[in-house]
Amino acid sequence: QVHLVESGGGLVQAGDSLRLSCAASGVTFSDIAVAWFRQAPGKEREFVARISWSGDSTRYRDSKKGRFTISRDNAKNTVYLQMNSLAQEDTAVYYCAADRTGHLYDDDWLSGMYEYWGQGTQVTVSS
Repeated sequence: QVHLVESGGGLVQAGDSLRLSCAASGVTFSDIAVAWFRQAPGKEREFVARISWSGDSTRYRDSKKGRFTISRDNAKNTVYLQMNSLAQEDTAVYYCAADRTGHLYDDDWLSGMYEYWGQGTQVTVSS
């Protein structure tokens, strides 16, 4: 069974940076693609970014390009989300999700396409 654990969330000020981590177990890590989603209070879960099994391909929600960077270290079974210039609207619970497709595809921004989810990590950005 694939097990995902997020970490790195916390309370920061606007303009700060954070790096989230998603550690995977129970799977050959290079077999899976991993994505980050987030959910703010009262809002639907939204796609943030996805990275292919090799790390060579990435996709971002348009508004996150430039401020957020997804990366992975297959030797450590970990995917990262570097978030810079954080703003209050980035406040949310951040989740990592995985599937065995491995590569990017047209509907990979849909949360329903993912088999495996972590428990989430809270990011709160104060003004």
